[in-house]
Amino acid sequence: MCSVFGLIDHQNKLTTREKNRFINTLARECEVRGTDATGIAYHFGGRLRIFKRPLPAHKLRLRVPNGVNVIMGHTRMTTQGNEKFNQNNHPFAGSIGGNTFALAHNGILWNDKLLRETEHLPQTSVETDSYVAVQLLEKQTVLDSASLQAMAEEVEGSFVFTVLDHEDAIWFVKGDNPLCLFHYDGFTLYASTQEILVQAAKRLRLGKPESVQQPEEGEILRIDKLGNQTADSFIPRTSCAHWWRYSPYYGYPWDVDDSLHDELLATAKAMGVSEDEVQALLDYGCDPDEIEELLYDPAMLHEMTGELLYAY
Repeated sequence: MCSVFGLIDHQNKLTTREKNRFINTLARECEVRGTDATGIAYHFGGRLRIFKRPLPAHKLRLRVPNGVNVIMGHTRMTTQGNEKFNQNNHPFAGSIGGNTFALAHNGILWNDKLLRETEHLPQTSVETDSYVAVQLLEKQTVLDSASLQAMAEEVEGSFVFTVLDHEDAIWFVKGDNPLCLFHYDGFTLYASTQEILVQAAKRLRLGKPESVQQPEEGEILRIDKLGNQTADSFIPRTSCAHWWRYSPYYGYPWDVDDSLHDELLATAKAMGVSEDEVQALLDYGCDPDEIEELLYDPAMLHEMTGELLYAY
């Protein structure tokens, strides 16, 4: 359970001080989904810049220089790859056709090791499952909707990918993890959940956005530095039956219907996870997709629920 976040100031409406305040506020609100590491990517001086540290957002002062209008960020809850080794943290840098890009991922990929073998991907010191998406893209000749589609249809797992390209556009590749965008007059904020954006907007005293956008699973959305949008799609690849995939969940934990709740408990029990642990995650704000991710990492799940149950 990580979070993506970011800002597109497509009318150059915000001051640098405002952009820095917005990014820091977004990052700190995203701590609800991960505190192990924090990072941002942006372009400055004709180069891609990535700043990331194995620290929670509230212990960092994220800053961008004057003239930066597009910022992509990530807060991490470690599932694979020790966050103390900064190479394992997001965003990751990649290159296609001589042009650099940055990628951040919210979710868990299950077939990364298999893909490295079958696609003959180069050896890397990066341990994170997410990095296989960078390597798959680097096999392409250009970063576009077709190459992102090819990557998204090869990986198995839960995901939202954000990709900052060399033209300062952000691509959103929406799998079954949440994503929300708030559009204001002149700029756009995004984060993994609407609740994060609501809390950030309150702290920033922004008021209600002009529009709210929640891309659908299988959608590839591109927003350029001027705010123009283009969309494409991909077919999600699944390796097992996700029983909640066909009943999308966008609400709070108390909105889960009884049948889904019972099936979740039964599935978790079969995997050695207790009802109390599942309920603690639901009460904390995890949705069924996120609990599914944690079922595949029992050590992380038990550690997280142990903290939650102790806190309650």
